[in-house]
Amino acid sequence: MTSSAGRAGTGLALQEQMIALIRAFGLHQPDHTPCGQPVPVAEAHALLELTQEEPLSQTDLCLRLRLEKSTVSRLVGQLEGRGWVARQRDGRAVLLRLTAAGRTTAATIAAARQAKFDRLLEAIPDTDREPVIAALKTLVEALRGNQDDRSSEVDDT
Repeated sequence: MTSSAGRAGTGLALQEQMIALIRAFGLHQPDHTPCGQPVPVAEAHALLELTQEEPLSQTDLCLRLRLEKSTVSRLVGQLEGRGWVARQRDGRAVLLRLTAAGRTTAATIAAARQAKFDRLLEAIPDTDREPVIAALKTLVEALRGNQDDRSSEVDDT
């Protein structure tokens, strides 16, 4: 059986490594992507989602990015203001499409992202690559599980 002190120490070690990862990767710099593009991270992720499926409803973008409706509405407004996204009403839904400029920007960010991850992978010894990727998958699954648990704990009364 693990003591509460052991669990707290392990949690603290995970916290320290997550903070170090966020800082080393540049995720704490909100106006630039970790791959060095002068685009806010949320905008880059929205562009990525729109390159994978078009048209995409604003509601689906909320779900994919795991952001609140109001946050995504502001985000889409910023993308539209930059000329990267066009909104189209379809009944009650708002459909989003990349513009030509949005496709160009998304492609530039994707190329920079790919180059960054290629360099990062090259810096990891061959024997450690699969375990690192497996550990990241486990961490993502744990994070998603914790977020799902929190949303089910909301008291509706």
